[in-house]
Amino acid sequence: MEGVVDYTLRQLLTAQPGLHQCVTEFVRVSDRLLPKSSFYRLAPELAEGGKTLSGVPVFVQLLGSDPDLLAVNAQRAVELGALGVDLNFGCPAKTVNKSRGGAVLLKEPETLQAIVTAVRQAVPAAVPVTAKMRLGYIDKSLAIENAQAIEAGGAQRLFVHARTKLEGYKPPAHWEWIARLAQEVKLPLVANGEVWSLDDYLRCQQVSGCVEVMIGRGLLANPFLAEQIAAYHQGHALAHLFTPEATWPRLVPMLIRYHKQVFMSLSERHVHGRLKQWLAQLQRHYPQAEAFFQQVRKEKDPHALLRALEQLQSDSASAF
Repeated sequence: MEGVVDYTLRQLLTAQPGLHQCVTEFVRVSDRLLPKSSFYRLAPELAEGGKTLSGVPVFVQLLGSDPDLLAVNAQRAVELGALGVDLNFGCPAKTVNKSRGGAVLLKEPETLQAIVTAVRQAVPAAVPVTAKMRLGYIDKSLAIENAQAIEAGGAQRLFVHARTKLEGYKPPAHWEWIARLAQEVKLPLVANGEVWSLDDYLRCQQVSGCVEVMIGRGLLANPFLAEQIAAYHQGHALAHLFTPEATWPRLVPMLIRYHKQVFMSLSERHVHGRLKQWLAQLQRHYPQAEAFFQQVRKEKDPHALLRALEQLQSDSASAF
């Protein structure tokens, strides 16, 4: 999730229980072997054993269309400490697709296989190579062929966003298609798309047949969703602990930490945008986030935003 789930947000989200793995924003590979700085910029975890501060493994995600270039960049990522390499065949962004990256490659199963093969051969056998795909570009006619191509290339796991590029993020996610793919390939599949709640997670598992589920926007909207899922698997009926009202006092300090870290990392004129971007996602689950977003939506001064957040924390603690 380019420009959204960056290093800072990965640290905050994985500090909550329930997450077992995450990936970086994609590293765009177009015409050369990238310098080490490109990897460290998008994956600072490489200097920390390839894991978040909470110990969650972080795979480096590569995006591009040239098998040889992706292979040498995968080698570099592993040399720098990547615990795994993920290949992006799912990004729907127009600018990415125009440069033959992401979902547009779903028109070319043979290219998918060539990329996965080259990367798999380039990195040590002990280093996992995974891939993420959508069900297709315009339609789903090549979904099975694409999954088979990725399997033939030697990927260890395939994450499937259960929509086409054309469908974007419009509901529903077609989890039943993942079950169809599972009948045609043997590599483990991980379901992705439209998982916003524990109920969604359980239905996704049932319909897709997948044991593992990947959550993207759902975790941005509710940072405690993975913790709630983990509690469910441990046999705890704790739904009352995961309501917006119950978790909001836990979330506000996270917003403050996020804002402070972004303030340290970005130029001042960009700081307000990152906070508001996350608040926009949180509005789906938290009415409190919607109210606060409306309060600060025109504010661009990072110092003023911090004061507003600190007041929010004080008010939330009093109300709780």
